[in-house]
Amino acid sequence: MKSFQQFIKEAYDPDIQGRSQITKSGEGGRIGRKRKQTDAEKKRVKAVGGGKTVPAKTYKDKADIGVPNRKRSAAGRQQQPTEPKGVKLTAREQQKKARAERLAAKSGAKTKTADELLSKKKKTVSPKYKPTGKPGHTGTSKRQYTTPERQKLQRAGDRLVKDIQKKKEKPAASYDPKIS
Repeated sequence: MKSFQQFIKEAYDPDIQGRSQITKSGEGGRIGRKRKQTDAEKKRVKAVGGGKTVPAKTYKDKADIGVPNRKRSAAGRQQQPTEPKGVKLTAREQQKKARAERLAAKSGAKTKTADELLSKKKKTVSPKYKPTGKPGHTGTSKRQYTTPERQKLQRAGDRLVKDIQKKKEKPAASYDPKIS
């Protein structure tokens, strides 16, 4: 019977490990095979008009293709700590820090907010973008209603239709949704 030391020595022997690991490299430097679906296999479709659909566009390959998950940096995915681990401030030190931050904010020095601390990629608008002028887009002259205002208008219309069906006579003021 092997001792634990012998077992560990054999299990972590670099010669054996090098032979035992099977590395599959696919096209484009990726790890493993390419699992791209053919047009016939795709379930995602888009409408092209006339009641017809075609398979949707395929997704682009990721930029970090071929890099194992364990080697991708966590900085882009997780919030990084702002202070060293295990360092706790005393009540007096916390007060001093808060005072220094207040003074810095007063003097115009910029302190990072929680949003800035989170590492998020900024999306830039294409310089070729032109607003369409449809409702809901900027640059329209039509009045945009909030959700509660739209609901009030909808309900007032529903009441009017119901009363017309029941042949009730009411003044127009009773259907006013009172939206300024």
